Amino acid sequence: MRWLAFLWLALWLAPAWAQEPAAACTAQVLSIQVAKGGGDGRRPESAQWQTVELPDDWSARWSGYSGTAWYRIGWKRDCADGAVGQVALALESVIMAGEVYLNDERIWRDPQLTEPLSRSWNMPRYWLIPEALVRPGENTLWIRVVGVAGQSPGLGPVHLGAQAAVLEQYEDLWWRHRTLFTLNLIVSAVLGGLCFFIWLMRREQRAFGWYALTALFWVLFIANVLMTSPWPFPDSLTAARANIMALVLYVACFCMFTWRFGGQSLPRTEKALWLLAAALLAAMALVPPIHLAQVQLGVVLIVSAIFFVNCLQFPLHALRTRQPEHGMLAVCLLVFVAACAHDLLRVLKLIPGETTYTPFTSVVVTLCMSAVLGLRHARNVRRIERFNQELADGIEQARTELATTLEREHALALANARLQDRLQISHDLHDGLGGSLVRMMAMVEQASAPLQSQQFLSMLKLLRDDLRQTIDSGSSAGVTVPATPREWIAPLRHRFMQLFDELDISASWRVPEQWRTPPSALQCMALTRLVEESLVNVLKHSRARRVELELRQPEADSLELRIEDDGVGFDVAAVLRAGISVGMRSMHTRIARVGGALDVASRPGQTVLTATLELRQPQQA
Repeated sequence: MRWLAFLWLALWLAPAWAQEPAAACTAQVLSIQVAKGGGDGRRPESAQWQTVELPDDWSARWSGYSGTAWYRIGWKRDCADGAVGQVALALESVIMAGEVYLNDERIWRDPQLTEPLSRSWNMPRYWLIPEALVRPGENTLWIRVVGVAGQSPGLGPVHLGAQAAVLEQYEDLWWRHRTLFTLNLIVSAVLGGLCFFIWLMRREQRAFGWYALTALFWVLFIANVLMTSPWPFPDSLTAARANIMALVLYVACFCMFTWRFGGQSLPRTEKALWLLAAALLAAMALVPPIHLAQVQLGVVLIVSAIFFVNCLQFPLHALRTRQPEHGMLAVCLLVFVAACAHDLLRVLKLIPGETTYTPFTSVVVTLCMSAVLGLRHARNVRRIERFNQELADGIEQARTELATTLEREHALALANARLQDRLQISHDLHDGLGGSLVRMMAMVEQASAPLQSQQFLSMLKLLRDDLRQTIDSGSSAGVTVPATPREWIAPLRHRFMQLFDELDISASWRVPEQWRTPPSALQCMALTRLVEESLVNVLKHSRARRVELELRQPEADSLELRIEDDGVGFDVAAVLRAGISVGMRSMHTRIARVGGALDVASRPGQTVLTATLELRQPQQA
């Protein structure tokens, strides 16, 4: 049974073993020739053809020549017995623009064969040649190239052969000439934008600002590789000038970035760098076209030398500082030096080879800058953590100090409140109970006979009432304001008229019949205390024979109280300066507390006390 199963498996796999890949047709290049072409686009005469090898730069053969050249490539298809398949064609580069004919049939043409020329110098192209265009025997591939002197005009390698092999070569060319540079441009632009926003948020991070400028000019320079049109420039030479100027600015900004990043202070070197950059920019902008190639080569060599010197000095600086960030950038710069030196030597045709390493440097830059940003972020996080801890400790200390301060302030506030209460009580006792005592003393002194017990009891009841009024004055905001001025003045008039009559003092009381705007309870109490203190002072000190009290409301929102006597008077300013009159201070304090003002004027024979209050209009319902 086992051998039957093995036999069945062998028969089942037999067709697969029998299917070997069929041989593909290839192409054999017989000759490659070139000749100058006229401006009319016609092919040159047969006597003008010269044999060349590709890639070809006609500058070495026709110095200073700008115009058209025709390349004639003779080839034949080589198909072995049983070979099948079409022949494929791939062009690596056409510098600057061109068109391709197979035998006499055009298979491709650049959009612009006159200035501004299309730019196919870094654009690989691929065609699968139709069978109908292939002749038996020798075929001719005609390639017309339009180039500009000083820009390495000519034709790159041409690949003819089997479809699979040529397609693989074309894909490799596309990767090296287009994809790598596109990735480089994208990575550089993204990293430059990131550094720009870092600088925008923190202007003191100048290294990131210079790196953003470096990335900008590098993107402008590397875009020259990918552009297929000289737009927005009018011709190829202007585009070449702008491209080299972008290179100059890139190198200058790159030097500034490394110096700022490394914390190097080189004022004289920086000044010399920018003066040299300005001179190189002026040379590229003003040089005549006939000398552009030589000046362009000189500028490239100068900025390359500056670039290499800067890349080599920074590792030495990193060795001195021994900072991890500087070490990372130093390694990155050494990779730069190696890649750029190789590519520069290849462009100058001092070494052979087709591979360029400059596009790969964007990956190195990305890794380096990512590591630098990571280190700085970690350092900033640690700094923030330390700051948060210090802030928490500071807040705790401030909280403790604030609690202590609040306790002290609370104690002071309590002491001040007690003091204010004592002052208020002293004022109330002085103005209320003190006035009553003065009246009682005056009655006793003026009495012609000893007081009877009933009279003495009446005086004690009066003192009790005044004491109650003093105690209740703390809640005077809730006291009902008398309905009319006469109701307000009646108790005061009754008390003092008894004393005035006994002392033979004439008194005049003039008050309006109605309030135009009633005062508040506090204002009413203040006026009461003011009248009591004023009249007590008249009894105690003035020796007056006449007293006039007048209450007026000249406006609806104001109230004026005027008390005048014809006593001996006193020096108002001296009393206020001395501060010995409790009554005077009490009157001023009370009136000021309810939003009023008190004016006292005195001279021998006349003392006038005037108090004015501002009243609030009652709100309309």
